[in-house]
Amino acid sequence: MPQVNGRFVPDMKSPRTPDNEEPAAERACDFRPVDKGFTEEMALAEAERCMDCKKPFCVEGCPVNINIPKFIEQIREKNYGGALDTIREESMLPAICGRVCPQENQCEGKCIRGKKSEPVAIGQLERFVGDQPELASKPAMKPKNGKKVAVVGSGPSGITCAGELARNGFDVTVFEAFFTGGGVLVYGIPEFRLPKAVVKREIDGLEEMGVKFEYNSVVGNIATAEELFDEGFDALYIATGAGLPKFLNVPGENLPNVFFANEYLTRVNLMKANKFPEYDTPTKHGKNVVVFGGGNVAMDAVRTAKRLGAERAIIAYRRTEDEMPARRAELHHAKAEGVEVMPLVSPLEFIAGEDGTVCAVKVQKMELGEPDESGRRRPVPIEGAIEEIPCDVAISAIGTNANPFASKIGGKMELNKWGYIIADEETGQTTDPRIWAGGDIVTGAATVILAMGAGKKAAASITKSLLGE
Repeated sequence: MPQVNGRFVPDMKSPRTPDNEEPAAERACDFRPVDKGFTEEMALAEAERCMDCKKPFCVEGCPVNINIPKFIEQIREKNYGGALDTIREESMLPAICGRVCPQENQCEGKCIRGKKSEPVAIGQLERFVGDQPELASKPAMKPKNGKKVAVVGSGPSGITCAGELARNGFDVTVFEAFFTGGGVLVYGIPEFRLPKAVVKREIDGLEEMGVKFEYNSVVGNIATAEELFDEGFDALYIATGAGLPKFLNVPGENLPNVFFANEYLTRVNLMKANKFPEYDTPTKHGKNVVVFGGGNVAMDAVRTAKRLGAERAIIAYRRTEDEMPARRAELHHAKAEGVEVMPLVSPLEFIAGEDGTVCAVKVQKMELGEPDESGRRRPVPIEGAIEEIPCDVAISAIGTNANPFASKIGGKMELNKWGYIIADEETGQTTDPRIWAGGDIVTGAATVILAMGAGKKAAASITKSLLGE
């Protein structure tokens, strides 16, 4: 391995290692994982590309501040267990984050090498070691401190907070509304992007650390915050997410076979509607499917429809491809699988067929005008430019609102006018000093890693508050 003055010297001419993908024509017919992950040979080749920067901007780009250069160096040395331990000092979910984080906007987006060529495939390297959990050291556990914390929600923010608190000696109980753990990781992200076995492995690891999970438990219905405190809990962390769908507010939105993305994905991802009647959750397997939206959820929905037999699967977005907020990898995969992108259109009306179900959607063609408050050019209707698209399934994936259960939990915490919990950005503490909150129920819909970061901050604040540390 070439070195100068004791520092590693990368091969500046080496191209980025291509992703290890299943053939598009084959994978679009079933729910097998699209990306098989790096082999050892691929991981070593990619690790050689890291420049070992004196000032690693990639770490600044990571919401949980993983020591990226260190774990990549450990991969170069074939010390995979050490690399995994380095990641787990800051992130308990490397196999998940390596698969679903928008690295191009975070760590890889800050990679110095990416300024003149392609950035190091940090996400793929994280996944490579994350998929070898047997190599990791057992987490260091502090002695039990006698304090109890309730965590509401087992999505990425909730389980991150639970794990950090368990390591700090707290007795932690996670209350989950569904019958299994993982939150949006299991109901929102399809098997072809994040296998359920990977999420279960992380949940099992938390249980081995002593975290208790209470499933089918909707806090606010089974118990309020005050009742949990009366039962002996010393603090409460709320991570219920933002799963309430946003409406398109157009005629025909309530027609049969017009779905919200969360409902559609939950039926398939968590309740196995793709295997009906083997499993008793039905869904409509459309032949002509239109999905409105341009984010990762829209991509997940349209790619799911393709796997359920859609002959024509369309992503309809009111801006252009360049403005789509979805990960570039997801857009690339969708197009390779035969998904059609229809930019610059907005829905006007869903039309019912003779049987009363949706048979078409009228869309307004748009053009880009001046930038709006987000900095993106605002879509403006083109007068008279209206088109009708045949469809037997339509899916709305334009975003979500705050989960309304937050208002039922009680306590003295305050909500803003949109129903999100008001919490300190650095600590997660709410206006009720006994209650912390984080993730999408505070910020609105965001990324897995940002939700995890909120869980970490809250765990540190809870520890300081209850133990004075």
